[in-house]
Amino acid sequence: MTAHYEVRGRVAVITLDNPPVNGLGLATRAAAAAGVERAENDPAVTAVVITGAGKAFSGGADIKEFGSPKALAEPNLLSLIGVVENCSKPVVAAIHSVCMGGGLELALGCHYRVAAPGAKIALPEVKLGLLPGAGGTQRLPRALGVEPALNMIVSGEPVESQLLAQVPGQKLFDRIVEGDLMDGALKFAEEVSEKRPLPKVRDLKARHPDAQAYFQFARNMVRGMSKNFPAPLRCLEAVAGAVTMKFEDGLRAEREGFAALMMTPESKALRHAFFAERAASKIADVPEDTPLRDIKKVGVIGAGTMGGGISMNFLNAGLPVTILETKQEALDRGVATIRKNYEAQVKKGKLKEDKYAQRMALLSTTLSYDDLKDCDLIIEAVFEEIGVKEAVFKQLDAIAKPGAILASNTSTLDVDKIASFTARPQDVVGMHFFSPANVMKLLEVVRGKATAKDVLATVMAIGKKIRKTAVVSGVCDGFIGNRMIEQYSRQAGFLLDEGCSPQQVDKAVEKFGFAMGPFRMGDLAGNDIGWAIRKRRYVEKPHMKYSASADRLCELGRYGQKTGAGWYDYQPGKRDAIPSPVVAEMLAKHREAIGAKTRDISDEEIVHRLVFALVNEAAHLLEEGIAQRASDVDMVYLTGYGFPLWRGGPMCYADTVGLFNVVQAMKRFAKNPMDDAAFWTPAPLLARLVAEGKSFT
Repeated sequence: MTAHYEVRGRVAVITLDNPPVNGLGLATRAAAAAGVERAENDPAVTAVVITGAGKAFSGGADIKEFGSPKALAEPNLLSLIGVVENCSKPVVAAIHSVCMGGGLELALGCHYRVAAPGAKIALPEVKLGLLPGAGGTQRLPRALGVEPALNMIVSGEPVESQLLAQVPGQKLFDRIVEGDLMDGALKFAEEVSEKRPLPKVRDLKARHPDAQAYFQFARNMVRGMSKNFPAPLRCLEAVAGAVTMKFEDGLRAEREGFAALMMTPESKALRHAFFAERAASKIADVPEDTPLRDIKKVGVIGAGTMGGGISMNFLNAGLPVTILETKQEALDRGVATIRKNYEAQVKKGKLKEDKYAQRMALLSTTLSYDDLKDCDLIIEAVFEEIGVKEAVFKQLDAIAKPGAILASNTSTLDVDKIASFTARPQDVVGMHFFSPANVMKLLEVVRGKATAKDVLATVMAIGKKIRKTAVVSGVCDGFIGNRMIEQYSRQAGFLLDEGCSPQQVDKAVEKFGFAMGPFRMGDLAGNDIGWAIRKRRYVEKPHMKYSASADRLCELGRYGQKTGAGWYDYQPGKRDAIPSPVVAEMLAKHREAIGAKTRDISDEEIVHRLVFALVNEAAHLLEEGIAQRASDVDMVYLTGYGFPLWRGGPMCYADTVGLFNVVQAMKRFAKNPMDDAAFWTPAPLLARLVAEGKSFT
């Protein structure tokens, strides 16, 4: 985890070697700086090449050191760049595969840069709520041009090296090397070994023909696109500084901007989400080197909305899929929907015709379970009723080959019970996709008590292959996401009892940053689904209190968008939610019937009752071991339930508010006679964290 030094002819080669992406950790920085000094002091060396081992030049900062003293210890990245830039012999960056963040800033500090075609070049710090902090905002506009540099810095998106090399007047790349990169870099280093003075990006001018007007236009654009994120506008101002300030002054302003952004709650939330996504893939008792089962062919049972969407994920990843249905008409409808989805992507230019054809060629259909005999993974996506699941899994147990993974897409049912329908419970796992399954990022992986460790490791790897954020959940009613959302929905109902309208609650929640409020979400999903769950709850948990308003709504046949009427009215062919006088009248009668005392309720109370309901239930899930870690809960809500990214998820938000303040609010809610006082008793974990002055994350 360092950097290697060797001399080839008259050229010293320094190879960054800190897998997986040659992060610029302290040991790597120190070894690279030492390598440059060694080359400086060797009279036989006339030039230096810096490159990266393996699959990257450098991906930037070493994420393992984030937030630790090592991240800033000397030589820090600025110091390393200074050593490179001030070397009296030419230093050439040989860039391949990935050159991002601090890696690109290091390359910009070199005197020359050569690159392999296809190398992904980026300054992605904005995605962590930051700006490049080691000269990126000052050097990239000088090397590439102000406009293309600003686009890269504000978006954080990678651009391939050969495309950047085509930018008129660019000085980012001196040569694109076809063939062996190291051979080309050594040859180039020999060519420039005697050239003096050595070119420095800092000495170039960052110019724009009409800078003032351009930056004002850009400010208006960036403000409109990033209202909840301060980093993009701060990035823009730093780039503007490259045009108007001396290099050293611009560098100082960049550092001040970086330090200011580091302290913002938005950056803390984005960094939390970044690490949470990586942590979610780790399972405490499943070693990272657990051998995986080979998944070459997938079976999907059910060609409905979920089955079709699930199938598309695997087709997109190049895996053959066989869909099973009971009737040919259902199969035909399912395949037609898949075609329609792909054709829409082709029409929008998001998918090429040949890729569309390749994906459809991987799809086969059947009416017979026998055609699933050679599948390595079989996922059922049938009706959410335990008797239906039982019939399916008994069939699968009879025909599936030994070692095949049998997965259920259930959203609430007991995976252990489903596993008991087979003679191979170790091969059974929950794979809960979210609708639409071909779009939503979240995959809840439900671990049964008998689920084998290699099954779990394989499913997590498959999740990554199909570009999902996979989060492990234990077995309970609703798993992580739906068990929590029930408490959120209960609070939404109590707010109606107390005088809120559906649109008032939705507007408050959407202003907070949710993609959709609870009542618009209910109309989209189908209010009859919630009704069915409540009917089950009335039998299983008679002590659990609900507002009856949602039942009254369903008794009117108002199931949501699919019936043209729910909490809102809908016009045919449109999804606009129109406040309904019928619902307003129904709620008034309902409040009168229960003797409710209505009152004015603030947006803050609405948001805190809904979000803190999620937090308290999640604390129970953590205490019970259903969720492994608080950050897993946040990933479920960020990727599956539209929780605002800049707030980091419910647990991160609770930490930002302060857990002491969360519990104080809960105590106030418990005094409300219309609410469920018992629910607002802090979960043992939450109470313990407050007593110890600790946080979830």
